[in-house]
Amino acid sequence: MTLKFPFVTEKAMVLLENQSKLQFLVTNRASKHDIKREIEKAFGQKVRSVRTLMTMHGQKKAIVSFENEKAAEEILSRLGIM
Repeated sequence: MTLKFPFVTEKAMVLLENQSKLQFLVTNRASKHDIKREIEKAFGQKVRSVRTLMTMHGQKKAIVSFENEKAAEEILSRLGIM
């Protein structure tokens, strides 16, 4: 499993509201294709793009944008976060 959990901070919520993107912490060995495949399988939403970066704590973070503009909000509400 490449996805660990959604990364929810104030900055992540601003990104969700303005650009409809979600952030997830993922395993360090996860590729963009692995992340895209797992998110599409788990949530049933088409992923437009995946950007990854390493945090200062050595964790890998994925920023995911979706084809459907309302998909990010739907996923967070499904997870019980929003």
